[in-house]
Amino acid sequence: MTRIRLRAAGHAFVAETHPEAPQTVAAFMKLLPYQQKIIHVRWSGEGCWIPLGDFKLGVGFENHTSHPSVGDILFYPGGYSETEILLAYGSCMFASKMGQLAGNHFLTIVEGRENLRKLGTKVLWEGAQDIVFEAV
Repeated sequence: MTRIRLRAAGHAFVAETHPEAPQTVAAFMKLLPYQQKIIHVRWSGEGCWIPLGDFKLGVGFENHTSHPSVGDILFYPGGYSETEILLAYGSCMFASKMGQLAGNHFLTIVEGRENLRKLGTKVLWEGAQDIVFEAV
């Protein structure tokens, strides 16, 4: 497993890659360092997302799930809804205005989990925040 550092809204996290999403991990690693904006996703519950529009990472579905655990990061390759990255900070069921979705679980936060709720709350009440993914 490879470690990736995330920085967002004044918080730092370390995530490990998920072995059951090798194609997603390999394609995402080529993007590092990767900077975006993260926003809240009310319809999925306690989660934040990075909307990516028509962006194509070049991967399909691997170990996709609709029910991420706290600290799980999913990549949705697009199809029924736009391409996106979802970060669960609490109870979450991945969905969009099109209905339930499933994304590839490719990263898991292993350090800084105690600050995930603070990140989610800040994004909810203060709006979009910068997020950066970097190789450790």
